[in-house]
Amino acid sequence: IVAFVLLLYMVSPLISPKPLKLPGAHVVVTGGSSGIGKCIAIECYKQGAFITLIARDENKLLQTKKEIEKYSVNDKQVVLCISVDVSKDYEQVENVLKQAQEKLGPVDMLVNCAGTSVTGKFEDIEVNSFERLMAVNYLGSVYPSRAVIATMKERRMGRIVFVSSQAGQLGLFGYTAYSPTKFALRGLAEALQMEVKPYNIYITVAYPPDTDTPGFAEESKTKPLETKLISETSSVCQAEQVARVIVKDAIQGNFNSSVGSDGYMLSILTSGMSPVTSITEGLQQVVCMGIFRIVGLFYLGSFDSIVRRCMMQREKTESADKNE
Repeated sequence: IVAFVLLLYMVSPLISPKPLKLPGAHVVVTGGSSGIGKCIAIECYKQGAFITLIARDENKLLQTKKEIEKYSVNDKQVVLCISVDVSKDYEQVENVLKQAQEKLGPVDMLVNCAGTSVTGKFEDIEVNSFERLMAVNYLGSVYPSRAVIATMKERRMGRIVFVSSQAGQLGLFGYTAYSPTKFALRGLAEALQMEVKPYNIYITVAYPPDTDTPGFAEESKTKPLETKLISETSSVCQAEQVARVIVKDAIQGNFNSSVGSDGYMLSILTSGMSPVTSITEGLQQVVCMGIFRIVGLFYLGSFDSIVRRCMMQREKTESADKNE
């Protein structure tokens, strides 16, 4: 441990980014018309940023624009709305982001929050749902990031945030279509961070837990019983709380962004070869990994027990129905 501390001390100047200053900065938020994306936009606007909101529904965008503008800190701030599907046509995404930069200046921080979810048993989920989720949740983050990265490298500064999920840290019953798309963001983020770090660009991957949003409410309508019972083992967070944590971590240039004690434990357990941005973070991962693995095994055992009980109950019900 002593040797590890000394090593981190030697390289710490190389891994500690300078905080991004939000006053006057241009922040682009995809999926910004509702939920976590809207709350992130509000949080940045409160700190003096200029905002570009990107989403598909133009009416929702205009409503959100009015709501955000209530939090202005000066009369120069602007909220720009762009209606586009970030997952379908890269050239279209690139063009609208060029227009946004012409109006509000180069993008200082991009928050990829556009996403959707489908839950169900693997064999019950339509095949096209797997394709659609990969397009929206993964390519919907690739395209905007690809469109702004060159300018960020030229300016030698920038932040890119990928909003994943705790279901992007561990696979859970019912999320066979959703989890892989959120896991993919982690791989993209790690590879991209290694490319752009010399240019003073920092990537943040956010892993929000179940959060009280319109998307979560819609997802809950079709969750299998097993998924609901597993989800109930942890509390539901408020979107405003999640947004504050994500914005803070992005400003600081932290690679991982998690909420609550469960989120902290998962970030330690799944840290693997992910970048660190402080000596403290590296030490916490080394020291806590073992004990958190024990706790994690307990959780996995309880999840397996839930799935097994539900299966037995279902089989008993089906057997009783046949005998009637």
